[in-house]
Amino acid sequence: MISANMTKFYINGAWVEPISSVRIGVENPATEEIICQMAMGNDADADRAITAARAAYDGWTVTPAAQRIALLKRILEIYNARAEDFAAAMTMEMGAPKAWARDAQFWAGQVHIEATIKAAEEMAWEYARGTTRIVYEGIGVCALITPWNWPMNQIACKVAPALVAGCTMVLKPSEIAPLSGVLFAEVCHAAGVPAGVFNLVNGDGPGVGTRITSHPEVDMVSFTGSTRAGTLIAAAAAPTVKRVAQEMGGKSANIILPNADLAAAVEAGVNAIMSNTGQSCDAPTRMFVHRSQQAAALVVAKAPAEAIVPGDPLADGVTMGPLISKVQFDKVQRLIQVGMDEGAKLVTGGLGRPAGLNRGWFCKPTIFADVENHMTISKEEIFGPVLSILPYDTVDDAVRMANDSVYGLAAYVAGPLEDARPVARRLRAGTVNLNYPDWDTSAPFGGYKQSGNGREYADWGIHDFCEVKGIVGYGA
Repeated sequence: MISANMTKFYINGAWVEPISSVRIGVENPATEEIICQMAMGNDADADRAITAARAAYDGWTVTPAAQRIALLKRILEIYNARAEDFAAAMTMEMGAPKAWARDAQFWAGQVHIEATIKAAEEMAWEYARGTTRIVYEGIGVCALITPWNWPMNQIACKVAPALVAGCTMVLKPSEIAPLSGVLFAEVCHAAGVPAGVFNLVNGDGPGVGTRITSHPEVDMVSFTGSTRAGTLIAAAAAPTVKRVAQEMGGKSANIILPNADLAAAVEAGVNAIMSNTGQSCDAPTRMFVHRSQQAAALVVAKAPAEAIVPGDPLADGVTMGPLISKVQFDKVQRLIQVGMDEGAKLVTGGLGRPAGLNRGWFCKPTIFADVENHMTISKEEIFGPVLSILPYDTVDDAVRMANDSVYGLAAYVAGPLEDARPVARRLRAGTVNLNYPDWDTSAPFGGYKQSGNGREYADWGIHDFCEVKGIVGYGA
């Protein structure tokens, strides 16, 4: 669905005409066609939204937590009622197959709002510690910058906890996939979010992004995106000593222990990397298998990769959509070529579009074997359906190689729990998944090292948007 508000911004409780006259085309990556025009904000547009958020903060942050929670419940109700609109938007803006857009992309926003509501209802917003009163209150005006690969997941993970914590905010969704963000602003308006509490300004990182992350009236920045952009944001925020929460790149290791069910673990690992066309920051892109088992693992891995059906996201039976853009397509193609040039063994996939597809940014599901830890495809985040399989001789070697990365967002271990648990403790990653568990929206999500700082999901996300105040002598 394409909203009529794509050329407007949502500021101070109303859809307003931008001050900027710049418009850009939004591309459907499955067809390479421009599907609508979108307004691009400038500094003046961003300032107008920040001014509205600042004016709304004093009233909103003292609103009782029960009322903030009730508002979030209304948002969830209206969001759920527009499920098909959101799914259709994400199919158009990012090429997600229709079932994936509904059952994964839309669903992610739903379950994160639900988890935030539950956490907020269970949270002790204030309590006594001796004669001191401990109070959690919203940190202030927040700049929220979200990516294109999981649009509603990340909007929900930022807006829901910020709102319930008592913050006001300016959201800048990705300019590459902006349709669902505008729909979410419509949901907030319909739910009755007070004027100025939630604002949306579309634009790019160097423009609106830089303005809202450096503005002296912004108290916190929550960013999800590349490590390159994250370092620029941290620098922009530093002069005014803002809190900066960042969820950035990943190159997640997947250690398959020698006594794991090899076939089940390899197949699940392949499916995990190929979902969302490989465009997930926590995807298990480095699979470590014992050297004696690599040949058997390759036989297993090839089958699910070659069973994937890329194509028209609206067609029945299609299980993989395109990459998001030509820029991303070119990057993935370059890194596949680098993998071959550096001596990795191409098991399946490779360069070019899949057979029968002559337009759209479709990429072949690709697997490399005999990958060495120093190779580019083992070090660099590819963000496409490309899996590297690395052989190891001992579990200690696997752990050492897994940790030999600038990233530390997620990791995976497959094998009997009594063996997998101690390995998990040794991995330098914010989330370690044992035997491909279901998604836990109450677990903390965030990274070590250059994968970022801060944690999202449920109460972890709420705490990121809170200041802690001690009122000493309160109970004397």
